[in-house]
Amino acid sequence: MHATAQPTCHDLAMSTQVVTADDIDLSIAFWREEGQWMVAPLQSRSAVSMESVIGALRQLPGEGGVFGAVCVADEFFVLIRESGAGRWAMVSDGAAILDWSLAEETVELVGIQIDDDEIEEFEPVGDLSMLAEFGIDSDEITMICQNDDLYPDEQIKQLAKQLGFHAELAAALRS
Repeated sequence: MHATAQPTCHDLAMSTQVVTADDIDLSIAFWREEGQWMVAPLQSRSAVSMESVIGALRQLPGEGGVFGAVCVADEFFVLIRESGAGRWAMVSDGAAILDWSLAEETVELVGIQIDDDEIEEFEPVGDLSMLAEFGIDSDEITMICQNDDLYPDEQIKQLAKQLGFHAELAAALRS
């Protein structure tokens, strides 16, 4: 019996799948303007890397910053908040960090340190409290992310419903 070598961080990075526009199931920006939620779709090509997502978000106004949500290949979503006060991000399924470039970039961008051995499938990672001021705490986000009956785009729609912009999201997706 031969012992197999454990993959190193470098090996894991080499096996990460680069996100393409074809992998994007949903990509939106949302923000508050004069007390109302606004929603705009992001072009898929603007959602394949954190650099391009942030670039797109910076073009939009928003009281308290702008949020971006990107769903990838029915596997996971990333949620990012960009504002003058800082940047927050999360990945809906920690295991995606090992498999997908966008998830890996998301945690690297905000300096989230994760031990690969402690990553649990369907466990969200990152700043789960970024929606707390809008009434969704980290426990609620965790429950939504762990609901294996919902695809990532459905999880984002559930968050939109709880935040109060489900109708705006539906209208933006129709356009």
